Amino acid sequence: MQVIDFHTHLLKREMLTPSHRDFLKETNPRFFERIDEYAKRPEMFASYLRGQGVSYAVVLPEYAPATSTFVPTEDVIDYCKGQDILIPFASLNPNTHPDPAAKLRTFVTECGVRGLKLLPSYQFFYPNEPRLYPLYSVAQDLRIPVVFHIGSSLFKGTRMKYCDPIYLDDVAVDFPDLRIVMAHSGRGFWYEKCFFLSRLHKNIYMDVTGLPPKNLLNYFPDLDKNSDKVLFGSDWPAMPSEVKANIDGILSLPLKDSTISKMLFENASKILFES
Repeated sequence: MQVIDFHTHLLKREMLTPSHRDFLKETNPRFFERIDEYAKRPEMFASYLRGQGVSYAVVLPEYAPATSTFVPTEDVIDYCKGQDILIPFASLNPNTHPDPAAKLRTFVTECGVRGLKLLPSYQFFYPNEPRLYPLYSVAQDLRIPVVFHIGSSLFKGTRMKYCDPIYLDDVAVDFPDLRIVMAHSGRGFWYEKCFFLSRLHKNIYMDVTGLPPKNLLNYFPDLDKNSDKVLFGSDWPAMPSEVKANIDGILSLPLKDSTISKMLFENASKILFES
């Protein structure tokens, strides 16, 4: 079975905030061993992913220096060059970029970026603020997905109010052709809201990154009923296990074969590769 990992990170030790660095070190004792080596050698990361059974992986930057980390989009673009398995996304901060919509268009049309990551609780904005609508309009026009961090975080300075998924209801209605992905599916607070919104709107998807596979059916008992809307992501390198362990965990769930296939590959493939 082919697998698309919809949620991996390029992280660099020197660009992490202290609270982010301490959390990741506690979660995974091998964390710095991984990032120090892999951040310098994308070919090593690509080889690792293939060995874990991954066909493609989205690589995310993170423009949130106040709370988590600052890895510019340009770094991710350079990192993914020459590695067909790696798919670069952009990260823009609406509070600091003077014209994020124009910047996104440049990243996509000139640099091969395939999606956008926004972090409301780290960057301090509500997703339905009108000032973001030009950015969404560009993403919709270019047919790229927008991934929102929707879920809890222990990083110092995080403001949880901004990533309540209810604010995506407005965005989904006002941009019916914009593919919206809720990263972490409301982890901790909003599992039911995320599940409901992804069932309600044809353009909203759930990314189960950061959720232990063994607990997925506790969080989402009717996951089979939402098979067209769920995406797999590992959160590499932050997770404590290997990517393959997460894949195997999903394969072991009592779900329909078609649900697992859609979750691990087909849904992400449609979002990333079909216009």
